[in-house]
Amino acid sequence: MILRADGVHFEYKSRKVLNGIELSVSRGEILAIMGPNGVGKSTLLKCMDMILKPTKGTVMVDGSSLSKLSKQEIAQNIGYVSQRSDSSKMTVFDAVLLGRKPHIGLTVSERDYRIVDAALKRFDLEKMQLQKIDEMSGGELQKVCICRAIAQEPTVLLLDEPTSSLDLHNQLEILKIIRSITEGHQTATVLTMHDINLALRFADKFIFMKDGMIHDACNASGITPEIIENIYNVKVHIEYFKGMPYVIPD
Repeated sequence: MILRADGVHFEYKSRKVLNGIELSVSRGEILAIMGPNGVGKSTLLKCMDMILKPTKGTVMVDGSSLSKLSKQEIAQNIGYVSQRSDSSKMTVFDAVLLGRKPHIGLTVSERDYRIVDAALKRFDLEKMQLQKIDEMSGGELQKVCICRAIAQEPTVLLLDEPTSSLDLHNQLEILKIIRSITEGHQTATVLTMHDINLALRFADKFIFMKDGMIHDACNASGITPEIIENIYNVKVHIEYFKGMPYVIPD
């Protein structure tokens, strides 16, 4: 397992948000964290990047506790993309180049430039690389932020609702790229999503959170109507089309 959370707790002042989270992700796997709003999904991602320090418990990457790593070492291993990203006057190229910051020495190397160019090409952002990111739509900015995280060449990729601002075409394209990078670079990817059917197309494993805890953990074939009803309080059917499961509200 490249990423592991052992007994992670987190509190905002006196309010418990995470209560004993246990999970693990291997290289080449995508783990989808599912659940209603406010159950602690985003908080869990932040704890796995040490943006928030767990109240109790340990997060391990490649056998090392994040609490013992420097900020640079964490950034060299973990790429994190939040739900909302601040825009600025910098260009798309410069924004993606920032993803190389944890690896850059005294100067930017030719390899850094090649990695940025390849990332821009992969996300179809080449023609927009000189555009200011504060002039972009929310969906375009989201693509830039994910592109920057990919240019970071992380061991672990943490994505908080990566498709929330994207249209259907771009949702599928971005998740295809994430799937390809996860497998091709043997990255461990953890993402939060609300669209269960979209997650079913791309994720290998699922955890379902409720009240700050993991209530169920399974692969796609293990998802049942009972799990969905318990987590979301909605009755559903699960039907298969071309071998893929789909969750259909009753």
